[in-house]
Amino acid sequence: MTMRIGIIGGTGWLGAALVRGLLERPLAAPAEIVVLNRSGPRPDAFPRPVIWARDAEDLVARSEVVVVSVRPEDWPALRLRAEGRLLLSFMAGVPLDLLGRSGARCVRAMPNAAAEIGASYTPWVADQAVTEADRRTVTTILAAMGSSDPVETEAQIDLMTAVSGSGPAYPALMAAAILEFLRAEGVPETVARRSAEAVICGAAPLLAGRIETAPDLVGTFRSYAGTTAAGLAAAERAGFGEAAGEDGDADPARPDPRGCQMSARWPLAFSITNRSVVGARLWSMRSAMRRSSSRFCSSSGSADCMPASSAVVMSDL
Repeated sequence: MTMRIGIIGGTGWLGAALVRGLLERPLAAPAEIVVLNRSGPRPDAFPRPVIWARDAEDLVARSEVVVVSVRPEDWPALRLRAEGRLLLSFMAGVPLDLLGRSGARCVRAMPNAAAEIGASYTPWVADQAVTEADRRTVTTILAAMGSSDPVETEAQIDLMTAVSGSGPAYPALMAAAILEFLRAEGVPETVARRSAEAVICGAAPLLAGRIETAPDLVGTFRSYAGTTAAGLAAAERAGFGEAAGEDGDADPARPDPRGCQMSARWPLAFSITNRSVVGARLWSMRSAMRRSSSRFCSSSGSADCMPASSAVVMSDL
């Protein structure tokens, strides 16, 4: 790809990830990358020197593709004019019709924080003015951050904003809940950290490349009727399913194409992985161990029974 790419907000989280990805892949030469930010040129920001624009007008004049990676509330103040350019927006909730007032051919994309390691999944939607050549350009640019797919409607992009657009936020929330629970139970810090990492990172590859089997995996754990099943039941009682799949029409905090609001439902869904869920599993495990201990004592007739904590080794956790 040989064209100049201008990035407004090029030293922010997503903007900087895009610049680094373009340079490292490499998908663009340093002389083809134009960067603008609020704080001014930062020669040490990237491993190779790029072009720094004076302002938005200068960036547009130097670029064929304009990437806007700023907060949605900062969009009106840009007063961007980009006639004849392809505009790629990373702003949540700013709709195509507002972007189109810039005079550009417009695409909305929703990367996530995994762009920092080249692992973002980025869905995107284009307006009717976007050409097939533009679509190929978008796919190439987004490859600097990971993988991407076009979607059919802006409503779908709003859904993706609340799901894949969140990146590691909700797994991080779950990890924090697990850590908090284990620390409160007196588990050593190293063990607590490794345990949380095993749940969030270590087990995830079981679903990699076959995420459609997730319901089957949940069903397998339920069928054991053990401590994991108890935790799943606690999650459902706490409203995990309803919160994660809540109808947006009933939720005023849902992403609004005109209002740039993020959904509050997904954080709610994941936050229930705290004491109520992990605690339910612990309670189930302890109950099973007490039952096993009682059976052991009854069958042995010994007055010196092993305590419940050591009578059985649990295989279904």
